[in-house]
Amino acid sequence: MGTPAVLLLSGGLDSTTLLALATKEGYEINALTFRYGQRHGVEIDRARRIAEQYRVARHVVADIDLRQFGGSALTSDIDVPKDRSADDLTHGIPITYVPARNTIFLSFALAWAEVLNATDIFIGVNALDYSGYPDCRPEYIRAYESMANLATRAGVEGTARMNIRTPLMQLSKKEIIELGISMDVDYSVTSSCYDPSPDGSACGHCDACQLRLRGFEQAGTEDPAVYRP
Repeated sequence: MGTPAVLLLSGGLDSTTLLALATKEGYEINALTFRYGQRHGVEIDRARRIAEQYRVARHVVADIDLRQFGGSALTSDIDVPKDRSADDLTHGIPITYVPARNTIFLSFALAWAEVLNATDIFIGVNALDYSGYPDCRPEYIRAYESMANLATRAGVEGTARMNIRTPLMQLSKKEIIELGISMDVDYSVTSSCYDPSPDGSACGHCDACQLRLRGFEQAGTEDPAVYRP
């Protein structure tokens, strides 16, 4: 058995690559997925399939309803932006940002890690090819890690140190895809789209789809995901 770790698994490209990497490095993965009221609920089914494929030690799908607060195109009746320019994708915080989502997710992961006596939490945030989310930045991760070591028994007693692992942080989408391909990741199972069809096919026009498609193009290979006409 490897070192126990908690990994946030969305069913998307980044978190699946992260799962493959952490598994390759010998960690015993406890995967955590959230049903938080997102419109793209197809990702939950994809996360389950991916967790089974990688034979994680345990996969928990936690239910929280962020629709009660709204404030995002992913959790309320706000149109998902489509066909934004490359310049727009790298400036400002888009309406697809879900307020405090990673803080909430990491808090659940931290609680589970304490129960498991795990000191490593993996999250697939990225500071290069991302859509301006404030909770994907290196300084945010450093601050959260510091807080985690002030808020846990092991941290206070000095018996262990909590680590927020972000190995994809400084990789471009192209580099993430190339890393996944080198580990035989099946990207056809993953779902990145913010506005997928009921059958799971991607729109091809939202920010997430554009970043994904550009990454595959730059990596010199075709995205195996299904896109609607």
